[in-house]
Amino acid sequence: MIYRSSLILCVCCVVTGLPAWAADPAYTISAERMKADVAYLASDRLEGRGPGTRGEELTTDFLAGEFKKAGLKPVGKGGTYLQPVPLVRVFTSPKSTLTVIKDKQALEIACDDEFSGMSHTQAELETFDAEAIFVGHGITAPEFEWDDYKGIDVKDKIVVLFTNEPPSVDPKFFGGTALTYYGRWTFKFEEATRRGARACFIIHTNETAGYPYSVVRPLDGAQLKRDPEKPALAFAGWLSRKAGEKLLAQSGLTVDDALKAADTKGFKAVSLGVNLKGNIPTRVEKIVSNNVVGMVEGSDPALRSEAVIFTAHWDHLGVGRAIVGDSIYNGAADNATGCALLLELARAWAAQSPKPKRSALFLAVTAEEKGLLGSKYYAQDPIVPLGKTAINLNFDMILPIGVPESIVLTGAERTTAWPTVKAVAKKHKLEIEDDQRAHLGIYYRSDHFSMARAGIPAFSVGGGMKIKGKPADFAPKAMQEFNDKAYHSPQDEVQPGWDFSGFVILADFALDVAREVANADRLPTWNAGDEFLPAREKSGVK
Repeated sequence: MIYRSSLILCVCCVVTGLPAWAADPAYTISAERMKADVAYLASDRLEGRGPGTRGEELTTDFLAGEFKKAGLKPVGKGGTYLQPVPLVRVFTSPKSTLTVIKDKQALEIACDDEFSGMSHTQAELETFDAEAIFVGHGITAPEFEWDDYKGIDVKDKIVVLFTNEPPSVDPKFFGGTALTYYGRWTFKFEEATRRGARACFIIHTNETAGYPYSVVRPLDGAQLKRDPEKPALAFAGWLSRKAGEKLLAQSGLTVDDALKAADTKGFKAVSLGVNLKGNIPTRVEKIVSNNVVGMVEGSDPALRSEAVIFTAHWDHLGVGRAIVGDSIYNGAADNATGCALLLELARAWAAQSPKPKRSALFLAVTAEEKGLLGSKYYAQDPIVPLGKTAINLNFDMILPIGVPESIVLTGAERTTAWPTVKAVAKKHKLEIEDDQRAHLGIYYRSDHFSMARAGIPAFSVGGGMKIKGKPADFAPKAMQEFNDKAYHSPQDEVQPGWDFSGFVILADFALDVAREVANADRLPTWNAGDEFLPAREKSGVK
């Protein structure tokens, strides 16, 4: 998972009031089965489920095998359950160098500890030596009358910036307290590329990024195989706060000074009066990873070419830097739990009798941790046409910590399916809670975003902060403890006290929502004025 926190909360094992889809006793949602799936997917045997590794082979074999046992139709390449995703794995050498040059004086920035990232050109060696330009948050947003690049040409220059966006409480200005896509690091690199910059460096702070520097520190990454004719950054990376202070000091600035300026309306980009010189040896390895996909066909011949789609990412970080003597990044919460839910949803949907009118697609995607690459590839090469895909429900990073009284469905309110979602939540006695991490851009950090960007109404399903019988700070403390001690580390392992019975409630809710959409007269779309509506209309849905 690219940092965002969903808490899937636990309930007692006795479930009453089964929804209509479960009236046929052919299948009963099983917390124990999901617990077993998580235990296998997060085991050391799978070596952290890194794309292009032996761990991937074991993971995708397992997922495909479970789809087959459930009776899903293979709709991948060559009649299999696999959709190949061409990737380029990029390893940045720890011997890479970055030097600040001013008046013939050189100041070294240490690789890994002070800067990290990778070349986007997919070349084995990249060098650059160019003027550094500070461009604030690196945002061009005409609708908000904001342009950090106004009046300056950064072609073949090095841009230095912060992630996040100008602070706001006005919903009409950068979404108010909720972060928009302009604040995401992916946008920063995309905009720098469009502007012709030679390289882009983001100065990291915990506050602007929403996570510690250790999360962006790895020297390896992956990219979708790209068109060599398209422009790309020689280096896209991060500077630690310490490195940012060293760089900005050459211009008499501090990180706090620069951030304050970047947050101020009327900000103007400025040369830092230094050159950044880089020498980036890179090992480039072409690989083919796989999404795993299966289908349950709908019961209505006129509608079965349309589908609801369930997603979860199967990948994690593989084997890496040892922490507390452990180097396997098991990814139990992130995202073996989401995959376990996906498998159980597939089994339950396949067992329904009669089936809903529309089909259902179950998609376990690769390389989410490398930038939503598997879901991005699927959106570019969909198995069900975008204009025939009704909705996407995504499951990502699940902590089982108690009985749910609330649920978080960020983005659902932006779609015409919202009345259905609210009705189903009421039926399940789940209060829909505002996303308390919207200021961190949670919506743009998981695979549903790839689907939304392609026009499909999409959101993740997660638990809220209200837990039966627990104090109000119980869930936030549990989330913070996980983020501090386990997130994106080898300590994200199955815990003895985890209780998976809450996944039954979540599965029931998701199945009810999807079933209502699958049987509806019309496909959902985005509400008027939404940023994703043009893509939906382009796909043919009005």
